[in-house]
Amino acid sequence: MKFTKGLFFITIIAVAFALCPAFAADSPVGMWKTIDDKTGEAKSFLQVWEKDGVYFGKVAKLIQKPGEDPNPKCTKCKGKLKDQPILGMTIMWGLKQNGDEYSGGNIMDPDNGQTYKCKIKVLNGGKKLEVRGFIGFSVIGRSQYWLKAD
Repeated sequence: MKFTKGLFFITIIAVAFALCPAFAADSPVGMWKTIDDKTGEAKSFLQVWEKDGVYFGKVAKLIQKPGEDPNPKCTKCKGKLKDQPILGMTIMWGLKQNGDEYSGGNIMDPDNGQTYKCKIKVLNGGKKLEVRGFIGFSVIGRSQYWLKAD
């Protein structure tokens, strides 16, 4: 059986297309259970969505302890977010895909009202999201690992 260059080329292209999804970065779009990096406790569910190549995240559900305010407000936020309900608040915005991570955006921590630069990366086949908030350079910051909820 004679194997021609043309057939070989077509075979290579077919194999490459078949394997592409295996190498593609998983999308961060969906629902994520946020895990506090200091306490290890689940705090909320964050809905991540994409619009025109830009990624955002909003608080979809709060996980509260007995006796906590069922509708907490962002008392430490600044500007238009000051004293607004945390539930439904967009706290992550402006992220764009850059290889296997999403960067160039910001994240706001409703606990302290501070806004940080942000980058995220999908891990473990789409089951975990590394969320890094930082000031200036990525090495000066902290990471949380959120779990896929849907």
